[in-house]
Amino acid sequence: MAGIYIHIPFCKTRCAYCDFYSTTHEAWKQQYVDAVCKELVQRKDYLKGETVETIYMGGGTPSQLSIAQLNALFATIEAHFPLSKHPEITIEVNPDDVSDSYAEGLKQTPVNRISMGIQTFDNATLRILNRRHTEQIARMATMRLREKGFQNISIDLMYGLPGETIEQWENDLQQAIALNVEHISAYHLTYEEGTPLYRRLQAGEVSEVSEELSLTFFNMLIDALTKAGYQHYEISNFCKPGMHSRHNSSYWQGIPYLGCGAAAHSFDGTSRQWNVADIKNYIKGIETNAPCYEIEALDIPTRYNEYIMTGLRTSHGISIEEVAERFGQSFAASCKKSATPHLESGKLITEGHRIKLSREGIFVSDAIICDLMVLT
Repeated sequence: MAGIYIHIPFCKTRCAYCDFYSTTHEAWKQQYVDAVCKELVQRKDYLKGETVETIYMGGGTPSQLSIAQLNALFATIEAHFPLSKHPEITIEVNPDDVSDSYAEGLKQTPVNRISMGIQTFDNATLRILNRRHTEQIARMATMRLREKGFQNISIDLMYGLPGETIEQWENDLQQAIALNVEHISAYHLTYEEGTPLYRRLQAGEVSEVSEELSLTFFNMLIDALTKAGYQHYEISNFCKPGMHSRHNSSYWQGIPYLGCGAAAHSFDGTSRQWNVADIKNYIKGIETNAPCYEIEALDIPTRYNEYIMTGLRTSHGISIEEVAERFGQSFAASCKKSATPHLESGKLITEGHRIKLSREGIFVSDAIICDLMVLT
Protein backbone atom coordinates (compact mmCIF):
# COMPACT_ATOMS: atom_id res chain seq x y z
CA MET A 1 0.00 0.00 0.00
CA ALA A 2 1.10 3.58 -0.64
CA GLY A 3 -0.06 7.19 -0.77
CA ILE A 4 0.20 10.20 -3.06
CA TYR A 5 0.61 13.78 -1.87
CA ILE A 6 0.10 16.74 -4.21
CA HIS A 7 1.33 20.15 -3.06
CA ILE A 8 -0.75 23.09 -4.28
CA PRO A 9 1.20 26.24 -3.29
CA PHE A 10 -1.30 28.90 -4.33
CA CYS A 11 -2.80 31.21 -1.72
CA LYS A 12 -4.99 34.25 -2.18
CA THR A 13 -3.25 35.85 0.80
CA ARG A 14 -0.55 34.61 3.18
CA CYS A 15 -1.46 33.72 6.74
CA ALA A 16 0.66 35.57 9.28
CA TYR A 17 1.96 32.39 10.94
CA CYS A 18 2.57 30.09 7.96
CA ASP A 19 6.04 29.02 6.83
CA PHE A 20 4.94 26.35 4.31
CA TYR A 21 6.01 27.01 0.73
CA SER A 22 3.30 29.05 -1.00
CA THR A 23 2.83 31.81 -3.56
CA THR A 24 0.16 34.40 -4.32
CA HIS A 25 0.99 34.46 -8.07
CA GLU A 26 -2.25 33.00 -9.43
CA ALA A 27 -1.20 33.35 -13.08
CA TRP A 28 0.94 30.23 -12.74
CA LYS A 29 -1.95 27.90 -11.83
CA GLN A 30 -2.62 26.15 -15.14
CA GLN A 31 1.05 25.80 -16.03
CA TYR A 32 1.67 24.38 -12.57
CA VAL A 33 -1.17 21.86 -12.82
CA ASP A 34 0.18 20.76 -16.21
CA ALA A 35 3.64 20.32 -14.67
CA VAL A 36 2.30 18.25 -11.75
CA CYS A 37 0.41 16.01 -14.19
CA LYS A 38 3.65 15.53 -16.12
CA GLU A 39 5.59 14.77 -12.94
CA LEU A 40 3.02 12.16 -11.95
CA VAL A 41 3.61 10.41 -15.28
CA GLN A 42 7.39 10.77 -15.05
CA ARG A 43 7.44 9.21 -11.58
CA LYS A 44 4.72 6.59 -11.99
CA ASP A 45 7.18 3.81 -11.08
CA TYR A 46 8.36 5.42 -7.82
CA LEU A 47 5.88 3.42 -5.74
CA LYS A 48 6.89 0.17 -7.47
CA GLY A 49 3.34 -0.75 -8.38
CA GLU A 50 2.02 -0.55 -4.80
CA THR A 51 -1.72 0.04 -4.55
CA VAL A 52 -2.52 3.66 -3.74
CA GLU A 53 -4.76 3.78 -0.68
CA THR A 54 -4.74 7.55 -0.04
CA ILE A 55 -4.43 10.78 -2.01
CA TYR A 56 -3.95 14.09 -0.25
CA MET A 57 -3.97 17.57 -1.79
CA GLY A 58 -2.34 20.03 0.61
CA GLY A 59 -0.94 23.50 0.43
CA GLY A 60 -0.99 26.33 0.18
CA THR A 61 -4.65 26.37 -0.62
CA PRO A 62 -5.78 23.57 -2.97
CA SER A 63 -9.27 25.08 -3.08
CA GLN A 64 -7.75 27.91 -5.14
CA LEU A 65 -7.71 25.49 -8.08
CA SER A 66 -10.75 25.17 -10.31
CA ILE A 67 -12.79 21.97 -10.36
CA ALA A 68 -11.51 21.30 -13.88
CA GLN A 69 -7.91 21.60 -12.70
CA LEU A 70 -8.54 19.25 -9.79
CA ASN A 71 -10.17 16.71 -12.09
CA ALA A 72 -7.16 16.88 -14.43
CA LEU A 73 -4.91 15.87 -11.54
CA PHE A 74 -7.21 13.05 -10.48
CA ALA A 75 -7.54 11.78 -14.05
CA THR A 76 -3.76 11.59 -14.37
CA ILE A 77 -3.47 9.65 -11.11
CA GLU A 78 -6.22 7.23 -12.11
CA ALA A 79 -4.59 6.63 -15.49
CA HIS A 80 -1.12 5.81 -14.15
CA PHE A 81 -1.47 4.36 -10.65
CA PRO A 82 -3.31 1.32 -9.27
CA LEU A 83 -5.95 2.60 -6.83
CA SER A 84 -7.65 0.63 -4.10
CA LYS A 85 -11.39 0.09 -4.31
CA HIS A 86 -12.08 2.66 -1.61
CA PRO A 87 -9.22 5.16 -1.43
CA GLU A 88 -9.31 8.07 0.98
CA ILE A 89 -9.04 11.25 -1.12
CA THR A 90 -8.56 14.47 0.85
CA ILE A 91 -8.42 18.10 -0.19
CA GLU A 92 -7.55 21.05 2.05
CA VAL A 93 -9.91 24.01 1.66
CA ASN A 94 -10.27 27.50 3.02
CA PRO A 95 -13.76 28.24 4.39
CA ASP A 96 -14.27 31.28 2.17
CA ASP A 97 -13.57 29.25 -0.97
CA VAL A 98 -16.46 26.90 -0.19
CA SER A 99 -19.26 28.60 -2.08
CA ASP A 100 -22.35 26.60 -2.90
CA SER A 101 -21.14 26.07 -6.48
CA TYR A 102 -17.62 25.05 -5.40
CA ALA A 103 -18.97 22.58 -2.85
CA GLU A 104 -21.21 21.13 -5.56
CA GLY A 105 -18.22 20.94 -7.90
CA LEU A 106 -16.12 19.11 -5.31
CA LYS A 107 -18.85 16.52 -5.00
CA GLN A 108 -18.41 15.80 -8.73
CA THR A 109 -14.70 14.98 -8.17
CA PRO A 110 -13.30 11.82 -6.52
CA VAL A 111 -12.75 13.79 -3.27
CA ASN A 112 -14.37 12.04 -0.28
CA ARG A 113 -12.67 13.82 2.62
CA ILE A 114 -12.41 17.55 3.35
CA SER A 115 -9.81 19.19 5.59
CA MET A 116 -10.75 22.79 6.39
CA GLY A 117 -8.53 25.31 8.15
CA ILE A 118 -10.73 27.22 10.60
CA GLN A 119 -8.06 27.87 13.30
CA THR A 120 -10.36 29.91 15.59
CA PHE A 121 -13.92 31.19 15.80
CA ASP A 122 -12.76 34.53 17.23
CA ASN A 123 -13.04 37.13 14.46
CA ALA A 124 -10.53 39.57 16.01
CA THR A 125 -7.90 36.83 16.22
CA LEU A 126 -8.65 35.71 12.67
CA ARG A 127 -7.75 39.23 11.53
CA ILE A 128 -4.48 39.08 13.47
CA LEU A 129 -3.68 35.80 11.72
CA ASN A 130 -4.58 37.37 8.34
CA ARG A 131 -7.18 34.70 7.69
CA ARG A 132 -9.72 35.52 4.97
CA HIS A 133 -12.82 34.08 6.62
CA THR A 134 -14.99 34.86 9.63
CA GLU A 135 -16.49 32.44 12.14
CA GLN A 136 -19.84 32.69 10.34
CA ILE A 137 -18.25 31.82 6.99
CA ALA A 138 -16.56 28.81 8.60
CA ARG A 139 -19.83 27.50 9.99
CA MET A 140 -21.64 28.09 6.69
CA ALA A 141 -18.90 26.29 4.74
CA THR A 142 -19.23 23.24 6.97
CA MET A 143 -23.01 23.24 6.51
CA ARG A 144 -22.67 23.52 2.71
CA LEU A 145 -20.26 20.59 2.55
CA ARG A 146 -22.60 18.52 4.69
CA GLU A 147 -25.59 19.45 2.51
CA LYS A 148 -23.67 18.30 -0.57
CA GLY A 149 -23.19 14.90 1.01
CA PHE A 150 -19.65 14.95 2.43
CA GLN A 151 -19.55 12.57 5.37
CA ASN A 152 -15.87 12.92 6.29
CA ILE A 153 -14.97 16.46 7.30
CA SER A 154 -11.93 17.49 9.31
CA ILE A 155 -11.25 20.94 10.72
CA ASP A 156 -8.04 22.51 12.00
CA LEU A 157 -7.89 24.55 15.19
CA MET A 158 -5.00 26.51 16.72
CA TYR A 159 -4.42 27.43 20.35
CA GLY A 160 -1.85 29.52 22.16
CA LEU A 161 -2.84 32.41 19.89
CA PRO A 162 -1.91 36.04 20.64
CA GLY A 163 -3.91 37.30 23.59
CA GLU A 164 -5.95 34.08 23.83
CA THR A 165 -7.85 33.51 27.04
CA ILE A 166 -9.27 30.37 28.61
CA GLU A 167 -12.76 31.64 27.75
CA GLN A 168 -11.85 32.10 24.07
CA TRP A 169 -10.37 28.60 23.81
CA GLU A 170 -13.40 27.12 25.55
CA ASN A 171 -15.62 28.88 23.02
CA ASP A 172 -13.51 27.55 20.10
CA LEU A 173 -13.79 24.01 21.42
CA GLN A 174 -17.54 24.21 21.96
CA GLN A 175 -18.13 25.70 18.51
CA ALA A 176 -15.98 23.00 16.92
CA ILE A 177 -17.86 20.26 18.76
CA ALA A 178 -21.18 21.80 17.71
CA LEU A 179 -20.20 21.41 14.05
CA ASN A 180 -20.25 17.63 14.61
CA VAL A 181 -17.38 16.98 12.19
CA GLU A 182 -15.67 13.60 12.00
CA HIS A 183 -12.14 14.80 12.70
CA ILE A 184 -10.44 17.68 14.52
CA SER A 185 -6.74 18.57 14.37
CA ALA A 186 -5.52 21.05 16.98
CA TYR A 187 -2.06 22.60 16.95
CA HIS A 188 -0.29 24.99 19.28
CA LEU A 189 0.79 28.16 17.49
CA THR A 190 4.49 28.23 16.70
CA TYR A 191 6.15 31.54 15.87
CA GLU A 192 8.19 30.48 12.86
CA GLU A 193 11.16 32.68 12.04
CA GLY A 194 10.61 34.79 8.92
CA THR A 195 6.82 34.93 9.20
CA PRO A 196 4.91 38.21 9.72
CA LEU A 197 3.71 36.99 13.12
CA TYR A 198 7.28 36.26 14.21
CA ARG A 199 8.28 39.80 13.25
CA ARG A 200 5.41 41.15 15.33
CA LEU A 201 6.58 39.02 18.24
CA GLN A 202 10.11 40.40 17.92
CA ALA A 203 8.72 43.94 17.77
CA GLY A 204 6.74 43.37 20.97
CA GLU A 205 3.38 43.83 19.24
CA VAL A 206 2.20 40.34 20.30
CA SER A 207 3.40 37.98 23.00
CA GLU A 208 3.54 34.23 23.47
CA VAL A 209 1.24 32.60 25.98
CA SER A 210 2.87 31.21 29.12
CA GLU A 211 3.89 27.56 29.39
CA GLU A 212 1.33 27.15 32.18
CA LEU A 213 -1.48 28.50 30.01
CA SER A 214 -0.36 26.31 27.09
CA LEU A 215 -0.65 23.26 29.34
CA THR A 216 -4.11 24.39 30.48
CA PHE A 217 -5.22 24.78 26.86
CA PHE A 218 -3.97 21.27 26.00
CA ASN A 219 -5.75 19.74 28.98
CA MET A 220 -8.96 21.53 28.00
CA LEU A 221 -8.58 20.21 24.46
CA ILE A 222 -8.25 16.58 25.54
CA ASP A 223 -11.03 16.81 28.11
CA ALA A 224 -13.54 18.53 25.84
CA LEU A 225 -13.02 16.38 22.76
CA THR A 226 -12.84 13.01 24.53
CA LYS A 227 -15.98 13.90 26.48
CA ALA A 228 -17.66 14.68 23.14
CA GLY A 229 -16.80 11.19 21.85
CA TYR A 230 -13.61 11.88 19.93
CA GLN A 231 -10.68 9.47 20.14
CA HIS A 232 -7.27 11.02 20.82
CA TYR A 233 -5.29 8.92 18.35
CA GLU A 234 -2.29 11.21 17.78
CA ILE A 235 -0.90 14.07 19.86
CA SER A 236 -2.62 16.73 17.74
CA ASN A 237 -5.43 14.68 16.20
CA PHE A 238 -8.87 13.54 17.36
CA CYS A 239 -11.52 11.60 15.48
CA LYS A 240 -14.85 9.92 15.86
CA PRO A 241 -14.51 6.11 15.98
CA GLY A 242 -13.11 4.77 12.72
CA MET A 243 -12.63 8.22 11.17
CA HIS A 244 -8.89 8.73 11.61
CA SER A 245 -6.91 10.27 8.76
CA ARG A 246 -5.71 7.27 6.80
CA HIS A 247 -3.22 9.40 4.86
CA ASN A 248 -1.56 11.03 7.85
CA SER A 249 -1.58 7.71 9.69
CA SER A 250 0.41 6.22 6.81
CA TYR A 251 3.13 8.83 7.42
CA TRP A 252 3.34 7.79 11.07
CA GLN A 253 3.48 4.12 10.08
CA GLY A 254 6.32 4.57 7.59
CA ILE A 255 4.24 3.65 4.53
CA PRO A 256 5.77 4.84 1.20
CA TYR A 257 4.31 7.85 -0.54
CA LEU A 258 4.95 9.87 -3.67
CA GLY A 259 4.96 13.66 -3.33
CA CYS A 260 4.49 15.79 -6.46
CA GLY A 261 4.64 19.55 -6.84
CA ALA A 262 6.98 22.27 -5.65
CA ALA A 263 8.46 21.50 -2.19
CA ALA A 264 6.70 18.12 -2.02
CA HIS A 265 8.45 15.26 -0.21
CA SER A 266 8.49 11.58 -1.15
CA PHE A 267 9.47 8.48 0.84
CA ASP A 268 10.11 4.98 -0.49
CA GLY A 269 11.06 3.23 2.74
CA THR A 270 14.82 3.72 2.52
CA SER A 271 15.22 7.25 1.12
CA ARG A 272 13.54 10.63 1.19
CA GLN A 273 13.28 12.96 -1.79
CA TRP A 274 12.03 16.54 -1.99
CA ASN A 275 11.35 18.90 -4.88
CA VAL A 276 12.71 22.41 -5.14
CA ALA A 277 10.66 24.96 -3.17
CA ASP A 278 10.39 27.37 -6.08
CA ILE A 279 7.50 27.27 -8.51
CA LYS A 280 9.42 28.66 -11.51
CA ASN A 281 12.33 26.26 -11.14
CA TYR A 282 9.96 23.40 -10.43
CA ILE A 283 7.94 24.00 -13.61
CA LYS A 284 11.07 24.55 -15.71
CA GLY A 285 12.63 21.33 -14.42
CA ILE A 286 9.56 19.24 -15.16
CA GLU A 287 9.00 20.78 -18.60
CA THR A 288 12.63 20.14 -19.64
CA ASN A 289 12.73 16.64 -18.13
CA ALA A 290 15.39 17.82 -15.69
CA PRO A 291 13.49 17.90 -12.37
CA CYS A 292 15.08 19.85 -9.51
CA TYR A 293 15.14 17.78 -6.35
CA GLU A 294 17.34 16.52 -3.55
CA ILE A 295 17.51 13.01 -2.17
CA GLU A 296 18.72 11.55 1.11
CA ALA A 297 19.44 7.89 1.75
CA LEU A 298 18.22 6.94 5.21
CA ASP A 299 20.58 4.76 7.20
CA ILE A 300 19.26 2.37 9.86
CA PRO A 301 19.80 4.73 12.85
CA THR A 302 17.88 7.48 11.04
CA ARG A 303 15.03 5.12 10.16
CA TYR A 304 14.93 3.90 13.76
CA ASN A 305 14.75 7.48 15.05
CA GLU A 306 11.90 8.27 12.68
CA TYR A 307 10.06 5.14 13.87
CA ILE A 308 10.39 6.33 17.49
CA MET A 309 9.42 9.93 16.69
CA THR A 310 6.32 9.06 14.67
CA GLY A 311 5.25 5.99 16.63
CA LEU A 312 5.25 7.64 20.03
CA ARG A 313 3.10 10.47 18.73
CA THR A 314 0.26 8.02 18.17
CA SER A 315 -2.00 5.98 20.40
CA HIS A 316 -0.61 2.92 18.60
CA GLY A 317 2.81 3.52 20.15
CA ILE A 318 5.92 1.44 19.47
CA SER A 319 6.91 -2.19 19.95
CA ILE A 320 10.28 -3.53 21.16
CA GLU A 321 9.64 -6.67 19.10
CA GLU A 322 8.98 -4.53 16.05
CA VAL A 323 12.20 -2.59 16.68
CA ALA A 324 14.16 -5.84 16.84
CA GLU A 325 12.59 -7.12 13.63
CA ARG A 326 13.09 -3.92 11.64
CA PHE A 327 16.34 -2.55 13.02
CA GLY A 328 18.10 -5.31 14.96
CA GLN A 329 18.59 -6.52 18.51
CA SER A 330 21.02 -3.76 19.50
CA PHE A 331 18.40 -1.10 18.78
CA ALA A 332 15.76 -3.10 20.66
CA ALA A 333 18.02 -3.35 23.70
CA SER A 334 18.78 0.39 23.58
CA CYS A 335 15.11 1.24 23.20
CA LYS A 336 14.10 -0.98 26.13
CA LYS A 337 16.83 0.47 28.36
CA SER A 338 15.89 4.09 27.52
CA ALA A 339 12.16 3.44 27.94
CA THR A 340 12.48 1.81 31.38
CA PRO A 341 12.81 5.00 33.49
CA HIS A 342 9.80 6.53 31.74
CA LEU A 343 7.78 3.34 32.27
CA GLU A 344 8.69 3.41 35.96
CA SER A 345 7.66 7.09 36.24
CA GLY A 346 4.34 6.42 34.50
CA LYS A 347 5.06 8.71 31.54
CA LEU A 348 5.14 5.66 29.29
CA ILE A 349 2.70 2.78 29.67
CA THR A 350 2.39 -0.67 28.14
CA GLU A 351 -0.67 -2.06 26.40
CA GLY A 352 -0.13 -5.63 25.33
CA HIS A 353 3.28 -5.69 23.67
CA ARG A 354 3.24 -2.00 22.76
CA ILE A 355 4.62 1.05 24.56
CA LYS A 356 2.84 4.39 24.37
CA LEU A 357 2.72 7.77 26.05
CA SER A 358 0.48 8.21 29.08
CA ARG A 359 -1.46 11.45 29.33
CA GLU A 360 1.23 12.80 31.65
CA GLY A 361 3.85 11.68 29.14
CA ILE A 362 2.21 13.56 26.29
CA PHE A 363 3.08 16.84 28.00
CA VAL A 364 6.81 16.01 27.87
CA SER A 365 6.72 13.91 24.70
CA ASP A 366 9.62 15.70 23.00
CA ALA A 367 11.98 14.89 25.86
CA ILE A 368 10.88 11.24 26.00
CA ILE A 369 11.23 10.80 22.26
CA CYS A 370 14.73 12.29 22.37
CA ASP A 371 15.69 9.90 25.18
CA LEU A 372 14.70 6.88 23.08
CA MET A 373 16.52 8.05 19.96
CA VAL A 374 20.11 7.13 19.09
CA LEU A 375 22.91 9.40 17.89
CA THR A 376 23.42 9.42 14.13
